Amino acid sequence: MKSTIIAILASVALVSTAPAPLVARSPPNIPSAATAQSQLAGLRVAAQGSQTGYSRDLFNHWITQSGTCNTRETVLKRDGTSVVTDSACTSISGRWFSPYDGATWSAASDVDIDHVVPLSNAWKSGAASWTSSRRQQFANDLTNPQLIAVTDNVNQAKGDQGPETWKPSVSSYWCTYSRMWIAVKSVYSLTVTSAEKSALSSMLNTC
Repeated sequence: MKSTIIAILASVALVSTAPAPLVARSPPNIPSAATAQSQLAGLRVAAQGSQTGYSRDLFNHWITQSGTCNTRETVLKRDGTSVVTDSACTSISGRWFSPYDGATWSAASDVDIDHVVPLSNAWKSGAASWTSSRRQQFANDLTNPQLIAVTDNVNQAKGDQGPETWKPSVSSYWCTYSRMWIAVKSVYSLTVTSAEKSALSSMLNTC
């Protein structure tokens, strides 16, 4: 009897100390599905432009946002749980849930900040003609749903692909992902290809 009670207490202790599952923290201003449908209808359909002249350096990213915190560290703190930073604003501990693949990480080095609409994609759909300040705003946008903390190798596998060739492996996230993508393209008046629009429409249908 005594051994049974001890075993029960031990199992209760293990349950109580186990970390709670993390919930994805969403970037700001994700539109409703209905709003996204309207925004998608308003996007101009055009063939993708040229990659000529493109460089990530033309999109001055990870600028200082506040104090010693740059854009990357700001998003890590926003999207993480129990994030602790040092005097340089580097995240030294915390937990991050990646909604693209459902993985959870405890080291910031395993997490990338994804540009939902990749910089190269933006370049080929209108940003090539932008001013430097406009491209900087796009690359560091904390107001619209353009930046999100995700698993690093998932972000790298995505590269500059649009939703017609790459989607999060977690299909239940397609609704949110498509709404974020559409919102960013709408805010910045970027074009979409016909294949891209078709993929976004299908993803919205999962909402």
